[in-house]
Amino acid sequence: MTSIPTPETQITNDPFAAVRIAEYRNLMIGRFTFVAAMRMITTVVGWWIYQLTKDPLAIGLIGLSEVIPALSLALYSGHRVDTNDKRKLILQGITGYLFAALILFALSTSETQALLHTSHISWFIYGVFFFTGMLRSFVGPCFSAMIATIVPKNLLQNATTWNQGTWLSASVTGHAVGGFLIALIGIGSTLLVICSLIFLSIIFLFQLKPKPPIHTNEKGAPQPKTWESIKEGLAFVFQTKALLAAMALDMFAVLFGGAVAMIPVFASDILKIGPKGFGWLNAATDIGAIFIVIALTLSPMRKNQGRKMLIAVAGFGICIILFGLSKIFWVSFFALVLAGILDGISVVVRGTVMQLLTPDHMRGRVSSVSGMFVLSSNELGQFESGVMSRAMGVIPSVVFGGCMTLAVVITTWFKAPTLRKFEY
Repeated sequence: MTSIPTPETQITNDPFAAVRIAEYRNLMIGRFTFVAAMRMITTVVGWWIYQLTKDPLAIGLIGLSEVIPALSLALYSGHRVDTNDKRKLILQGITGYLFAALILFALSTSETQALLHTSHISWFIYGVFFFTGMLRSFVGPCFSAMIATIVPKNLLQNATTWNQGTWLSASVTGHAVGGFLIALIGIGSTLLVICSLIFLSIIFLFQLKPKPPIHTNEKGAPQPKTWESIKEGLAFVFQTKALLAAMALDMFAVLFGGAVAMIPVFASDILKIGPKGFGWLNAATDIGAIFIVIALTLSPMRKNQGRKMLIAVAGFGICIILFGLSKIFWVSFFALVLAGILDGISVVVRGTVMQLLTPDHMRGRVSSVSGMFVLSSNELGQFESGVMSRAMGVIPSVVFGGCMTLAVVITTWFKAPTLRKFEY
């Protein structure tokens, strides 16, 4: 007999349900300004480091500098998020980001450039990103884990879609505005704008209520030891096949299809479009992604979400191949916009699967494991793109990455039927 959903579990049809909650709005505004600032840093530093070195591998080393500490601390950070006040952790982490942005500003000044060789400036930039990688391992899981502490369970799908939309729209803003500001006011002044955005994020997040840990053990009983807590989170992810498959698909597809990392090279040397064109090209995938997220917010997918995710990732790989082969700016731009639309479908499905299947007391640890997959795809993908560009050339490496993405989808289709058949 089919069970009748209760008001607590029935998914709402109101597309604005989650954002009617004031605290959730503060979380989203804080996240928007923070992510926009982070995307601007990525844009500025990607352009800056390539102008300093003229070496695509230097762009890859930025990703490697951030991913090493982030991956190393990911499992421990999940335990810390689940056993501490999430509001306090996120405020501490974003304050650390503000400090890092101020250091980058100091490195960009004419006084520093007169004092230090360009190679020394590059190594200082790598050091700053190593520090932000440590912070990222804590801040990312905090954002994800806090959603379920603010909105009721029947609004989680809606809140997750808004969360993904916030992230993607902030990415569009940060990438595009970062490129424009480099052209208009220069790298140093752009970094000051970034510092202002981070400070604004702190103001909104400071208004959140404390988010203490959720205890599931008996009152007075000792909390599990750190390693036992970490193992519990890992075991849950590896036992939940649909969740594991969604994470793995995203990781390998983006790891090989990370053409976005080489956009500074395409903009500067292949398409020759300058910093303004670089800003548009850098924002293209996010423009496509926010378009589809808005569409999915107003009209959510009702069935066959897992199958649609796999088809979307395959289309993403094809778009990356087209981008690698294109020598025309508008073709490259629209290839990335379409790639963003298809990637946005994958992001929404994966995020919703994680929010719906994860118990409240494990959200920090599961988010950290998810973060490990995301870091492996994005930052390691950036490093992989740099290495392959050095070995094969920029264009062949991008085409190869798109082909590998298609191979990953085909393998997942046959090896992970749980994901292919998944619906929510």
